[in-house]
Amino acid sequence: MTSCKILTILGCIILQTFITAIFAQSKKKFSVIAYYAGGPEKADSVAAEKLTHIIYSFGHLNGSKLYIQTAKDSLTIIKLVALKTKNPELKVLLSLGGWGGCETCSAIFSLQENRLAFAQSVKELNDYFHSDGIDLDWEFPTLLSLPGHGYKPEDKQNFTFLVQQLRKILGPKMEISFAAGGFKWTLRESIEWKPVMQLVNRVNLMSYDFLPGDATGHHTALFSTTAQKSSADYFIKYLLELGVPANKIVLGAAFYARKWDSIPSIQNGLYQKGKTAGAIAYKELDERFPEAAGYERFWDSTASAPFIYNASLQQFISYDNVRSVQLKTKYLLKNKLNGIMFWQLAQDKLYSGLLDAIYDVKISGRKVKPVVYVP
Repeated sequence: MTSCKILTILGCIILQTFITAIFAQSKKKFSVIAYYAGGPEKADSVAAEKLTHIIYSFGHLNGSKLYIQTAKDSLTIIKLVALKTKNPELKVLLSLGGWGGCETCSAIFSLQENRLAFAQSVKELNDYFHSDGIDLDWEFPTLLSLPGHGYKPEDKQNFTFLVQQLRKILGPKMEISFAAGGFKWTLRESIEWKPVMQLVNRVNLMSYDFLPGDATGHHTALFSTTAQKSSADYFIKYLLELGVPANKIVLGAAFYARKWDSIPSIQNGLYQKGKTAGAIAYKELDERFPEAAGYERFWDSTASAPFIYNASLQQFISYDNVRSVQLKTKYLLKNKLNGIMFWQLAQDKLYSGLLDAIYDVKISGRKVKPVVYVP
């Protein structure tokens, strides 16, 4: 082999190595976590290559054990785990609870033998499904949620004991995460942050549903305004003050809107009294609230949040859109957070949706067209 050929081969190798390194660096490293509450028939359409984690939602307690209720639920988990053929690095987590799904958690997790039985059941189910861990969505230790749901001050320490037992049984490789409410009182009262964060992989901050009352505002604002303190930025900074590491904090986005009726046409309906009127999936907004019917799109540059208002019908809608989730993704990169999660994937558009918007930011160098007033 001549020296010229050797140099040519070496040059190709060096060039290929350089290209590979550039490509590897182009994909930003952060978690993209989807809560999934759809059925098995929708699981096949999940864009697994754009996710790092899927959390099956939800398992519940049967006595002291984690319980997957139906054959349909089991099939959903099986199909989610099968998505690893599309993305071998994908992690699929089981879950416990959800809003209204932890009625007996306070009583059950008060006893060590029950915490052990629960942890063993989590390990058994993960081994059976070939899944990768557990997400705890106990809403919320020590605090009243819904009538009939037990709560007591000891829940705070018992939650710590539960996490400790889970880590002991699951070992270092399986993942443990938990959902935390986006309010100071839930963050302050529910969790012993230092011992818990030493053992879990991340905390999923539910930085949405900020408006439980009958007044409008941004239910999933990125930044606070003079009229609304609650925002993702506000509560992330509070977690940092509590000593939670930035690289274990996951910012939450909403793949659904909140609606209010009987809203007067002052400030285009923003920060006005009215009647709460439920939630709407993001994928349904275009059809249900078209501009042709008087639904006007607005953007709050302070909150980095969109909203919709219909003056004639006096209807107000708060939601996340392409622009807001892109800004949230850039925020987590700037602040070196663990990642972004969202409730929930089945509410997204199949094409050109909010997950695509997050992925656009994750792939650096890919030009993202500016989006203004897009539903």
